[in-house]
Amino acid sequence: MAQRQYQHIAARLKQELTDQTLAVGTRLPTERDYAQRFEVSRTVVREAFIMLEIEGWVEVRKGSGTYLLERPARSPADGDEEIGPFELLDARQVVESAIAAHAAQRVSKAELLALSSLLERERELLAREEAGQRDFEAADSTDQAFHLGIARASQNAMLVEIAQRLWEQRRSTMWRRLHGRILDFSYRGEWLEHHQRILAMLRKRDEEGARDAMWNHIERVKEVLFALSDTDDPEFDGFLFDTPTAAH
Repeated sequence: MAQRQYQHIAARLKQELTDQTLAVGTRLPTERDYAQRFEVSRTVVREAFIMLEIEGWVEVRKGSGTYLLERPARSPADGDEEIGPFELLDARQVVESAIAAHAAQRVSKAELLALSSLLERERELLAREEAGQRDFEAADSTDQAFHLGIARASQNAMLVEIAQRLWEQRRSTMWRRLHGRILDFSYRGEWLEHHQRILAMLRKRDEEGARDAMWNHIERVKEVLFALSDTDDPEFDGFLFDTPTAAH
């Protein structure tokens, strides 16, 4: 299998760190620096650093940056074939926007009612969260159910299977590491508004409107997750945890 772009950058970083005589605890250059040097996007560099963190090469320190650890005796195979979180979101954006457009022409009344019920559940969970009662598992499950409900509304079993496989990739170690950096969940209200817009387009049987609403939703997901997980930002206030949190 061809090496993914983030894996290629991670390999270059490991070679560079091996060749240099840097002391353990050295603060590494920023993602922006590496992105400019390697002529890639910052999302690719972030995915590469997540891979290096999983393998024990670097650590992220609260409000400080990324630091070199002792070089591991060997690089674990875990995650070598994983899809990077932003690569996954790119794939979902392409696939799910097309599915939404297809569903707009085929969605049944029963499916519209089911999707509407899921939005009611989202509202309930958001109200509880605002009251200090977070339920990550329930929020994540409801979010996934809404997206997969749209896939089922396409009346195409192959599209449902593809959508399910994409969502299953969120169980990966790299996805959990990315979400471990995020402590601010205020974006959930915005996601609910996006879902309402998507459902409105499905009700109107507006194919292009549904496509655009889903595309714009996942584009915003990428923007928010990238911003909230930015360790180069002096306001960053996150650690890398092993426990996943709920979001896209």
